Amino acid sequence: MAEGIKRWARRAVNAPENPVPTISSKDWVKSYTTTSPGGAVVNYFKSLFPIIKWAPNYNVGWLYGDVIAGLTVGMVLVPQGMSYAKIATLPAEYGLYSSFVGVFIYCFFATSKDVSIGPVAVMCLEVANIISHVTEAYGDRWSNVQIAVTLSFICGFIVLGIGLLRIGWLVEFIPTPAVAGFMTGSAITIASSQIPGLLGIAGLFDTRASAYLVIINTLKNLKYATKDAAFGITGLFFLYFFRFLFEWLTKRYPSKSRTWFYLSVMRNAFVIIILTLSAYLYVRTLTPDSKGNYPISILKTVPRGFQHVGQPKIDPELLRALGSELFVATIILLLEHISISKSFGRVNGYKIDPNQELIAIGVTNTIGTLFSALPATGSFSRSALKSKCGVRTPAAGWITGIVVIVALYGLTDAFFYIPLAGLSAIIIHAVADLVTPPSQVYTFWLISPLEFFIWLASVLVSVFYTIEFGIYTSVLASIVLLLIRVAKPGGAFLGRVKVHPTDTGAARDVFVPFEAKEGLRNPDIVVEAPAPGVFVFRLEESWTFPNSSLINSTVVDYIKEHTRRGKDITLTALIDRPWNDPGPRRGAAVDPAAADKSKPLLHALVLDFSAVGNIDTTGVQNLIDTRKELEKWADQPVEFHFANILSPWVRRGIVAGGFGTGNDNGPVEVAPVVPPQNEEFANPEFKYDPTTSKRKDIESVDRDDEAYQGKQSAASSTEGPLISTLTPYIHVDLASAVASAERSAKRSSSS
Repeated sequence: MAEGIKRWARRAVNAPENPVPTISSKDWVKSYTTTSPGGAVVNYFKSLFPIIKWAPNYNVGWLYGDVIAGLTVGMVLVPQGMSYAKIATLPAEYGLYSSFVGVFIYCFFATSKDVSIGPVAVMCLEVANIISHVTEAYGDRWSNVQIAVTLSFICGFIVLGIGLLRIGWLVEFIPTPAVAGFMTGSAITIASSQIPGLLGIAGLFDTRASAYLVIINTLKNLKYATKDAAFGITGLFFLYFFRFLFEWLTKRYPSKSRTWFYLSVMRNAFVIIILTLSAYLYVRTLTPDSKGNYPISILKTVPRGFQHVGQPKIDPELLRALGSELFVATIILLLEHISISKSFGRVNGYKIDPNQELIAIGVTNTIGTLFSALPATGSFSRSALKSKCGVRTPAAGWITGIVVIVALYGLTDAFFYIPLAGLSAIIIHAVADLVTPPSQVYTFWLISPLEFFIWLASVLVSVFYTIEFGIYTSVLASIVLLLIRVAKPGGAFLGRVKVHPTDTGAARDVFVPFEAKEGLRNPDIVVEAPAPGVFVFRLEESWTFPNSSLINSTVVDYIKEHTRRGKDITLTALIDRPWNDPGPRRGAAVDPAAADKSKPLLHALVLDFSAVGNIDTTGVQNLIDTRKELEKWADQPVEFHFANILSPWVRRGIVAGGFGTGNDNGPVEVAPVVPPQNEEFANPEFKYDPTTSKRKDIESVDRDDEAYQGKQSAASSTEGPLISTLTPYIHVDLASAVASAERSAKRSSSS
């Protein structure tokens, strides 16, 4: 603190052309630099591997939780991985490759213990759409696998770059309702595309069409359902039956809730095992047709182990073909993972690093191409399962990876008889959790109706057109809403209300809007206007180029409506009147409202900057224009008072615009100085002579405050100004600003 005062004083002495010291550009440069570049580089590389921080403290207690969570998630991931590969129109083994790489690599870079990375339904649906688009445009030039692997490589590289450059904050521009909207639309689209497979009628029409068309065609073709429906519908029924059964048992017998939870978790594996055994018993004695097909659709051969490990084939022509599809794929990769990791971080009480999470999924997807893995990101359902199992560290992913390896090397023969209708049942059951519940949708409406409509638009566009345009809709609508809020900020002119605490304490003045909006304050309370000619305005947004003109118009129009001209325009010659406001012609009747002498002259405008975090060049220029326009209207100087300026850069901008300085028009706010002032800290702007001000007007620390009493034991009674004495029109709070403006208005009126 003392050193800061010294620097400020030196600037004041060394820069006489700027009599009011403000924060310097050098301070801005220092805030983005470091005195130890080498240490910063070392810390940066250490931050890339969070495992360095927690691995040395690993213990047996953590191991127990990680093993349980890893095994449980692994049993769910194996059937889900194969199912999601089916969504992506790829062989089942590629879903298992992606499952292994995702959970295994993520552990080294994770800042979330709960997130489980791997194939997810929404991303796999997008992969299928991209494969379809590329195939339609280029034919069979590239295989589905090559397209998917190339997409994983380029999306992973983009996300990795965003994380390394530490610009992951860009994701924050997309709000929760937008994410929930396209997730809901995607879930409906995925579920509708899997129902035909559930019933065995997938080959009768295009299941990649818009969701509403798929639903209509499914209803039209119900009569053609095959024996697959017996496996699919039965599997879906028991998935929900076991889920609701164990939820009921948990409520009925809470003492055994842990047992019911693990039994419920195993329902996916249990249903798949039963359906596979049933399919095996049904087809084992049957002879397949000439194409190798059986009366029911089954998974058939799944290659054992990692059959496609090696350097990926990245064709430059394919990269160009994927160019127009990368935005949506990258957005899905980013949003789903970041929203999931932040959600579980909030729930479980730890903070995630969005940039590091982007690095994690970027590395996962780029390395995954060596295993021919699908694009992978965080899974909501598996992450929730992992969290409920009591996972302790990201190392649980290694246990899950081992489960996947065991499945790849030891269970592939059993996978042959898995009915495809059963996999469709698992997909439908899993994506149903992605649909935003009605209670959450109603919350969107209560909090922000505009965001509710963003959610609704995203869902409708996804269902009635495509997922891609659903994402475009949600992103663009969110950005437009943000720009509108910045360009049209809220603001209100304030009046005074004297409040009396019901328990203890003295009465005090508070400032509230004149308009009693519903739910904001008691409409029966009368709000007192400040002294005649004094206006108080509070802005609810930064004062920047998109909104400064609107603020100017709002302030000027309101003040002109509630004050009279400083100079009677009827006494001004017609030739000297402004063309856009000439007033009445000579001899014409004068509007009584315009000539109302009861309206005061404008003396001062008080601006509450408590919500203003930034002011730019355009904002300052519009503030100057506002002063000119008001002084021309009042035909006299108008004081501009500022309160609650919390940013040194806003203060610098105000001072640079010629505001805040002037003759001392009243006492300043003072507070105890610790340690006591001496000549070494004699800064010109902080000089204070207590004999020039009345003690009753000085705003200082409450002498009854316990913290103050404690400090007094170690400090003298010396007091100093809380803010600069060289800027008497910049005040520490709104009450002092209004009081100063009212004193000035009173002196002007009396003179």
